[in-house]
Amino acid sequence: MNKHQLLPIVLALGLAAPGVAFATNGYLSHAYGVKAQGLAGVGIALPQDGLAAATNPAGTAFVGDRADIGITWFQPTRGVDISGNGAGLDGSYDGNDTKNFFIPEIGYTKQLNQQWAVGVAVYGNGGMNTDYGRNPWASFGATGSAGVNLEQLFVSPNVAFKITPDHAVGLALNLAYQRFEAKGIGIFAGGGNSESPADFSDRGTDTSYGAGVRIGYTGKLTPSLTVGATYSSKTKTSNFDKYKGLFAEQGGFDVPANYGLGLAWQATRQLTLAADVQLIKYSDVKSVGNPLVTGSQFGSSNGPGFGWKDVTTVKIGASFELNPDLTLRAGYSHATQPIPSDQVFLNILAPGVVQDHLSLGATWKPSKNGELSVAYTHAFKETVSGAIPAAYAGGRADIHLQENVLGIAYGWKY
Repeated sequence: MNKHQLLPIVLALGLAAPGVAFATNGYLSHAYGVKAQGLAGVGIALPQDGLAAATNPAGTAFVGDRADIGITWFQPTRGVDISGNGAGLDGSYDGNDTKNFFIPEIGYTKQLNQQWAVGVAVYGNGGMNTDYGRNPWASFGATGSAGVNLEQLFVSPNVAFKITPDHAVGLALNLAYQRFEAKGIGIFAGGGNSESPADFSDRGTDTSYGAGVRIGYTGKLTPSLTVGATYSSKTKTSNFDKYKGLFAEQGGFDVPANYGLGLAWQATRQLTLAADVQLIKYSDVKSVGNPLVTGSQFGSSNGPGFGWKDVTTVKIGASFELNPDLTLRAGYSHATQPIPSDQVFLNILAPGVVQDHLSLGATWKPSKNGELSVAYTHAFKETVSGAIPAAYAGGRADIHLQENVLGIAYGWKY
C-alpha cells in the first residue's frame, strides 16, 4: 500500500464508522488516540499520531506523514439505588443490559512542505448509554425497558502552519454527526410537563448534524519544554426533531465548547513528562446544563435539562522509551463532578459521574514504518447521592458508574 492509496481508504472507513461511545469526562471522551489513552488523555503539548488534531490541531505540524487506525472497547457498569420513595420506586436497578461499546479512530497527516501540514481525524467524540431492563419508573406507570443512547462522531479535516521550526498554529473543522434514542420514559411527558409530549420517548433513533472549529498552538519554550493551548467552539447542531418534547430548545443538543493548556517536558532522552488542564462548558448547552426543575415545560426554550455543571479535568502522564522499538506509558486524570446531588433523579438516565482514571499503554515498532499501540484505562467507581424532588414522591437516589477501556491501534509512517 503506498501513500496515495492511504488517504481515500482512511476517509472511507471513517465515514462508514459508527460513533458509538460511552465517554468518561461527563459524556466527552477522556482521550483521542490510543497513544493518548495510555497517558490518560494528555496530548495538548504532546502530539503523537494522526489523531493529534482531535486534541490540538497544531500537533499535525509535528507528527510527520502517517496514517493511524484503531478501535477502543468500552465496558461501563452503571445503575441506581432508590430508597424512601413514596411512589414505590425503591430498589436497585441495573442499567447494563447493553454491556459493550466499540469506538473507531482514524487519522491521516501529510507534510506538504517545511511549513504546512494537513490531515483528517475521525473519532468518537463522546456519548452516553443506559439500558435498564427493569424500568426504574415502573411504579409511576412506565412500561418496557428504559434508557438513552447518545452517540457522537467527529470528522475533523485540519491544517497546521509552522511559524518557526519549533512553533506552530493549527485549525480544524469539526463536522459532527449525532444519534440519539430514548425509551421507557414517556410517563414524564404527561400532565402538561412537555411542550410536545408525542416527541418525548420511544420515537426510535434520531440523527443530528453540525459544525464547529478547533484552534491550537504548540511550541518549544526551551529544547526540553513544550507548551500547547487549544480552544474548541461550541459545535452547533441541528435539533433532534423526534425528541423536541424532551430536550430544551425544541430538541437542541449542541456539543459544548472546551479549551485547555498543556505542558510536555523531556526530562531525559528516554523520559517525557506531560500534563493537561481542560475545561468543558456543559452549562452552556441548555438541554444539558439546565436543572430538572425550571418552571418551564420539557422541550421549551428554557426547558428542563440534566443540571450538569462545567467540568475541569487535570491529566498527567509519563512516556518512557525503554528501547528504540518499545515505548511505555502511564497516566492519571481527575475531573470535577458534573452532576450536583440535587440533580440525580433525571441523571439515572445519564450517570456520567466518574472522576478518576488510571491508564497504562505501550507502543511496539515491529518494522521501520509500522507501530502497534495498546492502552488500558480504568475509571474508578463513583457514586453521587441526592434527594428525589417532592414532585416525584421524594426519597433518595444513588447513581453510580465505573468503566474499563481497552484500545488498540496500528500506525503507518510513509
